[in-house]
Amino acid sequence: MSRIQDLDTPALVIDVETMERNLARAAAYAQRHGLRLRPHTKTHKIPALGRRQIELGAAGLTVAKTTEGEVMLASGTPDLLIAYPVVGAAKLARLIELARRVQVTVALDDARVAALISGAAARAGVEIGILAEADLGLLRVGVTPGPALLDLVKNVLALPALRWRGVAFYPGHIKDHAAESLGALERLRHAVPAMLDALKKEGLDPEIVSGGSTPLLWDSHTIAGVNEIRPGTYIFNDRNTVLSGACGRADCAATVVCTVVSAQDGRMMIDGGSKTFSSDRASDGGDVLYGAIDGDAGARFHKMNEEHGYIDLARAERNYRPGDRVRVLMNHVCTAMNLHEQVWAVRGEEVVASWKVEARGKLQ
Repeated sequence: MSRIQDLDTPALVIDVETMERNLARAAAYAQRHGLRLRPHTKTHKIPALGRRQIELGAAGLTVAKTTEGEVMLASGTPDLLIAYPVVGAAKLARLIELARRVQVTVALDDARVAALISGAAARAGVEIGILAEADLGLLRVGVTPGPALLDLVKNVLALPALRWRGVAFYPGHIKDHAAESLGALERLRHAVPAMLDALKKEGLDPEIVSGGSTPLLWDSHTIAGVNEIRPGTYIFNDRNTVLSGACGRADCAATVVCTVVSAQDGRMMIDGGSKTFSSDRASDGGDVLYGAIDGDAGARFHKMNEEHGYIDLARAERNYRPGDRVRVLMNHVCTAMNLHEQVWAVRGEEVVASWKVEARGKLQ
């Protein structure tokens, strides 16, 4: 059995005890509050971890793309949500093949997209579930609650080979618990019941009301009407999750082990740059850093080239030399995972398993 020090770097490592604790905590929370947990696999991209989420009680899994859905079939999920409009002939063909193998639901915000899915499903003799996507503040996808949402649902109901299952929204605009975000959360708490009341007045009672994100994971039960949540990052967490207040550093399972390759005049270079870490900035809008160096709050990871990570040591709390190893907590673990072909499961300093990131690069 190898140890972390034996891994070639850069190496993305997952502390399995922390990961299991994160999974169990979310599963218990969802069960306690009567919420369907349908995790978004965009974070881990590994069927074996999707299977673990199902084992712990998840009702199904969420993906963004049909190619990710193909990969996640290996998890054994009984229910697959594609939380992204499926547009294009090749994607429709993959969607139909998925529907032959597992219950599939698609979130969408346009009756024209629904009609194309309906036509393909009807020709193939399969049924596709539909969640009507509402925009509740993010201004990304989704129709405005009210007449536009009612029209979308009625159009879906009129199309063959589709089954309207409910509504979806993503509160990605609420990233923390600062005063502005708390105001947005309070508006969300009013918007969801109002949206559902408007539907019910038209005789439309959704089976599923799907929302949730990792920053709002533990607030999900306070949003009346929501009965399904789709967090993704919670399995590992990352620096942005810590900054959001949704977890502490001890809840972060994923880090990247890097080697110091140069240490000169108050700076050092590590062997991980933009091909190793996400270029996403910290969600708090503060100092521009690309991650945090474990055990050295004064070392500033402030710049990247493809193969170089620039660490400013002006306020570093230790000395470094080539060959030293550091562990970096990345800002955004989901995009970092997409850069790695393989990750390593560790307990303490021991490497206990490796996983191929099978859904990396599945963009279609």
